[in-house]
Amino acid sequence: MNVLVIAPHRDDEILGAGGTILKKKACGDSVSVCVVTAKEGGEWGPLTTKTHEEMEEVFRFCGIDHYFGLPFAPVVLENYARKDINKAIFDVLTKCQPEEVYLPFWGDMQKDHQIVVEAAMVALRSKYNLPVRRIYAYETLSETGIHYPCSEKAFIPNVFVDISEFIEEKKAAIKLYRSQIGVFPDLRSIEAVDALARFRGATVHVQAAEAFMLIREIK
Repeated sequence: MNVLVIAPHRDDEILGAGGTILKKKACGDSVSVCVVTAKEGGEWGPLTTKTHEEMEEVFRFCGIDHYFGLPFAPVVLENYARKDINKAIFDVLTKCQPEEVYLPFWGDMQKDHQIVVEAAMVALRSKYNLPVRRIYAYETLSETGIHYPCSEKAFIPNVFVDISEFIEEKKAAIKLYRSQIGVFPDLRSIEAVDALARFRGATVHVQAAEAFMLIREIK
């Protein structure tokens, strides 16, 4: 099976779906990652260069099959034409031909996340001849669940992936994003990642899990 994880920024893919990625690779699936704000240089030059190097290390560790980096800068995604973002993501979908797609959650605090979801859903419209059977939204520590309180910003998972056998590998992968990981109680700390996985796991009576919202499924 071909799987595509769309990430607004480098590291969102592991924070949100790292255990699932590792589990799918162990099952023999092909996993691709598209980072939308992969443009280097500019205001974030040194940091994006460092994070890109870390990402390459993470992808080798996880066995990512294909990487797509889109030419948009982080934090200013709203400055680009919507049609350009829509087309760039559609081109990735066309090349990748995924059966499963993982997106960030629309209610995340970071505006880049919201824009990526909206663009991806335009590209994922059912009128296109794509083999996509399932679309999921993942949660991202430090972005999901910290917006102002209202129902549309609430992440309400209805799919849980048992990552009990992969939680330690997920944490090892996240540690490779050295420039992005903080010290507990920072939300992007190893302890927070572990706590969320344990909580989501306990919800469905397993040792560790990742939680998703099912957006669409075709059976």
